Amino acid sequence: MLMDSVERYFGVQRWGIYLEDGSNNPVSHDTQGVSDRFIARYQEVGKAVDPVLQYVMQYHAPAHEELVLPQGTWKQSQLYQRCCIEYKHEHIMTGPIVGKGQLIGTINFARVGLSPAFNTKDLSNLAAVCLHFSACLANLRQTDFQYNSQVLTSREMQIAQLVAEGLTNGQIGKELWISPNTVKQALKKMFRKLGVKSRTAMVMKLKDF
Repeated sequence: MLMDSVERYFGVQRWGIYLEDGSNNPVSHDTQGVSDRFIARYQEVGKAVDPVLQYVMQYHAPAHEELVLPQGTWKQSQLYQRCCIEYKHEHIMTGPIVGKGQLIGTINFARVGLSPAFNTKDLSNLAAVCLHFSACLANLRQTDFQYNSQVLTSREMQIAQLVAEGLTNGQIGKELWISPNTVKQALKKMFRKLGVKSRTAMVMKLKDF
């Protein structure tokens, strides 16, 4: 898989791909080495004080802690003290996923232990990965999924198409005149059919069909 290769190339032990809706609310995520507990903690107390994310949101460009903070101050920052230290995220780097000129998600890397901090070469390489990922998502949103009656029903394919467009369960429900809970239950069934565990993985697998 792409991220397995990227993980080795960047020398990271943990990574996450996070997609959001137009209101900066989480829609889906794929992670490696990152617990749901950390994700909840970050959303609760880390996101608001994350200087790296703030840079990415402002400039739509990748950043790491040494780029946006004065030298030697990372471990005194609120993000490190309130979130990263507990989960041993010693160095972090974040890049933008962009769609239609807007930030629709991020790719996040973390190094643990005695690993060195990220550098300018890492930033340049992450920028290339983010550009590729953003282009792939744009292509998915412009291309209708091929219908396979042996995999998903026509209604399930409608839901999948709207997921690929970045809609939340509530938005999908309004679009299809069904309840958000009906969408949620349909997605669970679709995940089982396709053998996936996330919305992003479902979208990528359906593209293969």
